[in-house]
Amino acid sequence: MDKKLKVKSILVTQPKPESDKSPFFDLAKKFNLKIDFRPFIHVEGIPGKEFRKEKISPLDFSAVIFTSRNSIDHYFRVCEELRIEASSEMKYFCITEAVALYMQKYVQYRKRKVFIGKQTTAELLEVIKKHKEENFFYPCTDVHTDEIPVFLRKSGFNISEAVLYRTVCSDLSDLAEVNYDMIAFFSPSGIKSLFKNFPDFKQNNTRIATFGPTTAKAVIDAGLVINIQAPSPQAPSMTMAIEEYVKTANK
Repeated sequence: MDKKLKVKSILVTQPKPESDKSPFFDLAKKFNLKIDFRPFIHVEGIPGKEFRKEKISPLDFSAVIFTSRNSIDHYFRVCEELRIEASSEMKYFCITEAVALYMQKYVQYRKRKVFIGKQTTAELLEVIKKHKEENFFYPCTDVHTDEIPVFLRKSGFNISEAVLYRTVCSDLSDLAEVNYDMIAFFSPSGIKSLFKNFPDFKQNNTRIATFGPTTAKAVIDAGLVINIQAPSPQAPSMTMAIEEYVKTANK
């Protein structure tokens, strides 16, 4: 594959940014690129009736751990479907401030006991360590790492996790006849969706950009070639990594 082929079109396998200030739009303008957004995966909630089979209730716990907006949405959705209301004494542990602030959609944030990590799982666990007396509930997706529950159990904490939503491959049949010079992937699930929709996919001259080590591994395991890999010390974001590549390819 000739890495020096020019890049004119890019497919980003995520939803279109809500803000006009996205660096992807700056990238498109700077290099006169056609950048389209199309999520390769989406989330579907586990119905409350199905969750009941787990024989646990959000009310059984004194604290809940949120690592994403999806986990918040589906936690409160299940509570509503089960017709229960979380205690005002419930403690919420959130991986970032942005995730914590999202709770305002469901509860009066300032009246709740909220504890926030800085950015990473390790930083969140440092906060949680100070609350060993709590009984933790961890709402998650079917595709998740076990880092949080494994660490807490090894450390003697009480924690139960429950799958409240699933990551599902989107229908991409309308892209069958569409070709892009580059496709940007952000998760192994995106690669899974690509081959579920297009089992005979051939990379040919399509450049592939990946974010994160697990995504890169999924691309390699699928027999594809990675042309752009982020994050790196030189390019901590996907857009920066793509820009470095395009600068050279489009000379």
